[in-house]
Amino acid sequence: MDKDIYNSNTKIKTNTNDEGIICLCPLDGIIDIISKKWALLIINEIGNHQRLRYNVLMKELQKISPKTLADMLKELERYDLIKRESFNEIPPRVVYTLTSDGEELRKAIIPLLQWAIAKKGTVVAHCTCSKIEKGKIIN
Repeated sequence: MDKDIYNSNTKIKTNTNDEGIICLCPLDGIIDIISKKWALLIINEIGNHQRLRYNVLMKELQKISPKTLADMLKELERYDLIKRESFNEIPPRVVYTLTSDGEELRKAIIPLLQWAIAKKGTVVAHCTCSKIEKGKIIN
């Protein structure tokens, strides 16, 4: 039995027969974006803080190179997931925020995170996020 799923832009048809077959074709463009190593981490950090400057983002992500961060920010902005706001000041100031699409994507990954945590108790001792206490176990 086929089931139609509607969102604001697209009608997606999924096969929900007894075999549980689901077509992932609508994810093609999204996978290209979110499969990049730093994309979801950047989106999440900006979402955690609401607004972030470049240097704060560098500090939060720790192991990212400046070039990689700059390239990923440009790409995420091109896909309308983040917004870059520059201020005409000396020294120049740039702030990054999530767009509504970026906020929706961030919310969409929460079930995946909850699933991963449920699979095995996730210890975040290695986590670089300043919003989580080091060594805390998420249940």
